[in-house]
Amino acid sequence: MSIYILGIESSCDDTAAAVFCDNVMLSNVIAGQDIHRLYGGVVPEYASRAHQQNIIPVIEQCLIKAKINKKNIHAVAFTRGPGLLGSLLVGTSFAKAFALGLGIPLIEVDHIHAHVLSHFIVEQGNDKAIPPFPFLCLVVSGGHTQIILVKSHFEMEVIGQTIDDAAGEAFDKGAKILGLPYPGGQMVDKNALGGNPHAFTLPEPAVGELDFSFSGLKTSFLYLVRDHLKINPNFIEENLANLCASLQYSIVKILTGKLENAVRKTGITHVAVSGGVSANSALRSALLQGQAENKWTAYIPATVYSTDNAAMVAVTGYYKYISNRFAAQNTSPYTRT
Repeated sequence: MSIYILGIESSCDDTAAAVFCDNVMLSNVIAGQDIHRLYGGVVPEYASRAHQQNIIPVIEQCLIKAKINKKNIHAVAFTRGPGLLGSLLVGTSFAKAFALGLGIPLIEVDHIHAHVLSHFIVEQGNDKAIPPFPFLCLVVSGGHTQIILVKSHFEMEVIGQTIDDAAGEAFDKGAKILGLPYPGGQMVDKNALGGNPHAFTLPEPAVGELDFSFSGLKTSFLYLVRDHLKINPNFIEENLANLCASLQYSIVKILTGKLENAVRKTGITHVAVSGGVSANSALRSALLQGQAENKWTAYIPATVYSTDNAAMVAVTGYYKYISNRFAAQNTSPYTRT
């Protein structure tokens, strides 16, 4: 018998829902929140209010696109955390009510776990390679930077992580220094096109073999821009492409360098990437280039599955369902792992 899973994602500012039949995606709907562009970042209170407005229409559209009735759903999977508490409460509360009303199981999903399992999303009519166990997964986003050794759908070990800031935060803060609008990481990637990645040199942090640090890089970038502006008030405008390319190159070099260390240390040559920063064009190119230089096999998700989405929640929910890993109605969200 086929198993239908409804997935709900509301950890930050995207309200998302997806329906899966077993591990095959039938629909995936995402509603963004443009209001945050006015403030240069996500405002938690506005985010939670928008989730309340969006969640019912998003789920209705998701069911329509999947061509099923809500009574066909076998279980509801929802993002429990980490994330913004107000946003998580909206998704958690709706999932509980939906499951209780239909008398079906509730499945809690960790946001980072879901990003890793995004590589197991199967689209109808699209045969893609799925990483075999064990594999390494570089999870990079605005709040997380980790190298995870993935032994099974549920057995995962963090073998490297940032000791301070995440890679996504470094992109966003760099964009803010340059006066670029939100979302900063995407704007850096866009403006880096045609720029010289070696125009400006930024220091590489001296930390553990598999650990990351981006606070020093952010500070160095700030000082570089500040010092040049004292001499030339038009420095940013005249060097925007080179500044973005240099910042991007430095961040990607740190990420891929640690990944190379992990491959050498573990002997595992199947390498995946996930999280919002995995949409970055330079990181994607570097991982593909690494296939030849480092003899690894790279697994890169479609852009829609790099950023927050409910498809990764639903596919994680499917594997939890067949393993009888269910949540209680008194389950509460968490903001940090």
